[in-house]
Amino acid sequence: MEGNRTYKKPHRSFKLDGVSYDNSGLSLLAEVYTKGSDDYLFSLGIFIQKWVDPNSKISLQTSGSTGIPKNFLISKQSMVNSALATGIYFKLSPGDSALSCLPFNYIAAKMMFVRAYVLGLELDCIKPSSSPLKSLSKSYIFCAMVPLQLEKSIKYLHQIKILIVGGAPLSTALMEKLKSSDSNVYETFGMTETVSHIAVKNIKKSFSLFQVLPSISISVDARGCLLIKAPKLFSNSINTNDLVQLRSKTTFEWIGRFDEIINSGGIKISPEQLEQQLKGIIKNRFFISSQNNTRLGSIVILIIESTIPCQHLDFTFITPLKRPKQVYYVDNFIETPSGKLKRKETLALVKLV
Repeated sequence: MEGNRTYKKPHRSFKLDGVSYDNSGLSLLAEVYTKGSDDYLFSLGIFIQKWVDPNSKISLQTSGSTGIPKNFLISKQSMVNSALATGIYFKLSPGDSALSCLPFNYIAAKMMFVRAYVLGLELDCIKPSSSPLKSLSKSYIFCAMVPLQLEKSIKYLHQIKILIVGGAPLSTALMEKLKSSDSNVYETFGMTETVSHIAVKNIKKSFSLFQVLPSISISVDARGCLLIKAPKLFSNSINTNDLVQLRSKTTFEWIGRFDEIINSGGIKISPEQLEQQLKGIIKNRFFISSQNNTRLGSIVILIIESTIPCQHLDFTFITPLKRPKQVYYVDNFIETPSGKLKRKETLALVKLV
């Protein structure tokens, strides 16, 4: 695999929806897409136009799942280097088939295009839906999804050899279902600022850890949050709010978000870890949060997406201080367009923020 590729021209094996393109051909295609009425193709067209223009940098927008979406410039070569690292890790080869089924407003779909362009993949793009494989008969080597799409694609996963999943942590119940899958499923860790994923976790392996991609180095700060250095992707190190436990120089266990930690009676509680404990007993979507309490400072609360109360919720298997003290119901959770839960906005529906 070529390790010195740039964004200047596509790999000779690159195909988009079965057609080979050079940059001029991609420009014409993008013009068609941006003049149409399909929002998905319009977004794809806009990205292609930016990708093939003479600028060395491209504007990206964060997802907004943990705050207000913000725009920033990233070098196209950084995106190329990210694609090369993914290609090396998963042993992708020119001519391999790939499927894009995510919105092109976000980094995940943009990087699917860049990987195909750089690695010479044959990329098919379909309009995003919650069950993208349902109407497809073709099989693919490589694909990316969010957890909701994966949940609704379990019985079709034989069509995908390598599947990467990001946007939100996978539930324990879903990971158990995947153990017998023919597909090789990897949970990813990353963000727009890191040019998509910088680490992946093999779901089929018991007690699997996140393993960083080539040329990535990791450490933790005084809070125990992940520090990422990746000279080929970004010039300065990125200090995240993700609490982790380092297991080696290249592997880590994700604990949760530092800014979501609940301090109840002096005990620090990770909502994400508590959610993993509860996912086996609550069928509806839910998340853990907190509210102020005069005696304990904060107490654990449970927000469930449902129009009717859930019956027989039993929390006795959880340490008393960590048990949800209040349960609230919301008809529909608020999400970003890419399907990520917006916790603060959803909490506002029950007037807790």
